[in-house]
Amino acid sequence: MPTLNYAAPTSLDDAVKLLAGASGLAKVLSGGTDLLVQLRSGRLKPDLIVDTKKLPGISGIKKNADGSFVVGAATPGAVIEANADLKAAWPGVVEAMDLIGSTQIQGRASLAGNLCNASPAADSVPALYAAGATAVIVGPNGRREVPVEQVPAAPGRTNLAKGEFILEFRLPARPARSGDAYLRFIPRTEMDIAVVGCGISVTLDANGVCTAARVSLGAVAPTVLLVEPAAKTLIGHKLDDATLKALDAAAQAACKPIDDKRGTIEYRTKVAGVLARRVAAIAFDRAMGVAHGATH
Repeated sequence: MPTLNYAAPTSLDDAVKLLAGASGLAKVLSGGTDLLVQLRSGRLKPDLIVDTKKLPGISGIKKNADGSFVVGAATPGAVIEANADLKAAWPGVVEAMDLIGSTQIQGRASLAGNLCNASPAADSVPALYAAGATAVIVGPNGRREVPVEQVPAAPGRTNLAKGEFILEFRLPARPARSGDAYLRFIPRTEMDIAVVGCGISVTLDANGVCTAARVSLGAVAPTVLLVEPAAKTLIGHKLDDATLKALDAAAQAACKPIDDKRGTIEYRTKVAGVLARRVAAIAFDRAMGVAHGATH
């Protein structure tokens, strides 16, 4: 039986060297809420686990002078939920992260772990896509910054190269009259995997007409989707019945789901359209300053 090695480096260089130099499978431990389950089940058998939580800058939230945010890749969900500035600027991102697991899980779960687990049903990922978030990746060739939607490659696989891991996420500053939201549909009331998830971010003009939008769907394809045709149905329009109908149709058209015990292809596709309508309504309200509580 192969030996499982564990390392908790305290410098980025050491972490990169460990991951890049591993002879077998090496996995990054960020929050560990998915990784530890996979280890216990025997589904995953890495030769090396590199715990990144001791790295400088890997945890914590910083608000920049221009209103943008830097969120450390291993920042626990509980810390994200407790940050009033981030919640005010990006409530959809915070609410999506807050949906992951129980209170105990929230003390460990991280945005990077949720993204790099590469589940199409991940909750925080559609919200990050909708937000236009970018991931700062470190590796043997230095640092690079990519849109988050370029990280997942397929179920359980990412586009990160050997030796690379995510250091932090960057969320842009919000223009005036902007809002975002995330909703998921699950069979139970809480702590379940999304049948469909939807994240939407919009910016409006003074008359309530949408000037910019991003729409994302989860659990309806092999990876979370950024649905540009759906965003185009919103841009240039107020959220009237015709716009909602067009958004619903565009969301459904983007779906490539599977049949499983949580829902059929037809059911998931229909729910995607319904969720898009509901999420858009919340995002538009928030952009116009209408208060909404937690969307779950």
